[in-house]
Amino acid sequence: MAKLIYSAITSLDGYVADEDGNFDWAEPDEEVHRFVNDLERRVGIYLYGRRMYGVMVAWENPATLADQPPFIQDYAEIWQAADKVVYSKTLQTVSSARTRIERDFDPAAVRQMKAKAGPDISVGGPALAAQAIKAGLVDECHLFVSPVVVGGGNPSLPNHVRWNLELVDERSFPNGVVYLHHRTATR
Repeated sequence: MAKLIYSAITSLDGYVADEDGNFDWAEPDEEVHRFVNDLERRVGIYLYGRRMYGVMVAWENPATLADQPPFIQDYAEIWQAADKVVYSKTLQTVSSARTRIERDFDPAAVRQMKAKAGPDISVGGPALAAQAIKAGLVDECHLFVSPVVVGGGNPSLPNHVRWNLELVDERSFPNGVVYLHHRTATR
């Protein structure tokens, strides 16, 4: 059975974007990016909401990636090779290959997806991840905590949810980012 993994780059105070929607502070350096690439290699399906898909679809455009360093091109290849499911009531078309639109997030359908999938599944974006966490679907959480406090914005984790976790791994990077890998506790 595939694992459902929530990964996010977050500020020290727990936000994926500040109050103005900016997340320029979250851009990983080469060492962190290569580490992320290695984690993402095992993902075969990405689940996104409309807004997160809008951010991530840039990885589909080879013209903007041609002059990028190899670690950036590597991530683009990883992303392009995976299937994508976008949950949106308003999006009419997608602009990336291997992508389909679902109108509603259906926990039962995601459970079936996990049972059938070989590679792992990633849920991207805190709003969609919150739905998956509340439904008890998320098996692992990978947080990259950036050394910045933004004072408010879009929270990385949902409110009003108790989620018991076990620390599996952690790593500090020279740029101050701390990686925390938790799995859902079986208590």
